[in-house]
Amino acid sequence: MDIGLARTFLEVAATGSFIAAAERLHLTQTAVSARIRLLEDQLGRRLFVRNKAGARLTASGERFVGHATTLVQVWERARQHVALPPGIEEGVSVGSEPSLWHPMLADWLIWMRRVCPEIALRAEVDSAQRLLDGVQGGALDLAVLYNPPQRPGLVAELLAEERLVMVTTDPDGRLDRARYVSVDWGPAFAANHEAAFPELAHAPVSISLGPLALTYLLAVGGAGYFRIGVVRPFLADGRLRLVEGAPEFSHSAHAVYAPQRENETLARVRAGLRLVAAEEERHHGGVHSPP
Repeated sequence: MDIGLARTFLEVAATGSFIAAAERLHLTQTAVSARIRLLEDQLGRRLFVRNKAGARLTASGERFVGHATTLVQVWERARQHVALPPGIEEGVSVGSEPSLWHPMLADWLIWMRRVCPEIALRAEVDSAQRLLDGVQGGALDLAVLYNPPQRPGLVAELLAEERLVMVTTDPDGRLDRARYVSVDWGPAFAANHEAAFPELAHAPVSISLGPLALTYLLAVGGAGYFRIGVVRPFLADGRLRLVEGAPEFSHSAHAVYAPQRENETLARVRAGLRLVAAEEERHHGGVHSPP
């Protein structure tokens, strides 16, 4: 199938409009309509219902979104691997959740460039769901995730285990529920947190990104759960204190990959990730590497 058809379909699906998709793709609306008709003819199914509000996906269109996304991702990966620059022998694509890029994945990128300069690198930051879809569909070689759910055909290798601890700006280490900051550390943490603190289910402030939440907490005050390796310096200088009696939660980082696509390059990537995780443990004491 023409990748251009898949791209056009995804743009119409994302914008809900043939006109907006045409503007994004720098095409005429007639060209966009023609591409969608051709795609519908090839699939034998109608993908959109057009109305005054724009275009909405049919049931068949909704089912095709994931396949079209995978087609485009795999094509981009293939194009990048084939068109490697001179002196580059292989390429690898790695994705990560936003909260993992600093410092672990940033350090890994530096390690790869120093130790494996002959390998081209492509790095992506995205949600866990989309990263898992990318690995499963072949668009990504590996994804680094916190507490990933099990997926058929994928292996989750433990890289590092860290603790999430509740800290506060209160000098006496007390929990001020009125100033509690809820941080999104994934579904496993959310379930454990709700069981331990049902009264904090509706926090006045909720932030999805740990570094942003920590910046807010240090500036405004309050309490919340953060990675011990990140807050350790603030505990040392007295700006934060551990909340006495608050439970700690495990927060494990895993490398997720498809074992059937294992090769020497992927093995070197995983070895580098393990080394970086171990280095974090030695320097900061906040990441606990597996034995």
